[in-house]
Amino acid sequence: MGAETVIAFIQSLCQYAGEDEAFAKGFWEQLKEDEEIYQELVYYMEHGNFACKAKIQGYTVVDVMVWQMDHFKARLDRDNSGTRQNGDRMLLLAFDTLLNMRREPEKYIRKMSGETGTDYPDKY
Repeated sequence: MGAETVIAFIQSLCQYAGEDEAFAKGFWEQLKEDEEIYQELVYYMEHGNFACKAKIQGYTVVDVMVWQMDHFKARLDRDNSGTRQNGDRMLLLAFDTLLNMRREPEKYIRKMSGETGTDYPDKY
């Protein structure tokens, strides 16, 4: 798949996710430097599903999405995160987090291991 097609997909995804052109450009710059995550996104574009071949210390983009859903559950319950009704935003942020995780794996693994965010004060 050509870079132009991937760039167009990223631009559309950013538009649907409510992100600006600067975010799209920065995302593309990071993505093109990471062949493994690039191929994971291309697989998603072609199949509408995840290959889960791109791994950072065993974590995949699906793991990131599950963590994001769990971590932001309290905000999702209140419906103020911007992701509850926006699957495109959740997808974009999961790939963005995976790219950032490549540079700082310990930071994100620590968060994914400890910050589940499933509860908020007075939930129970």
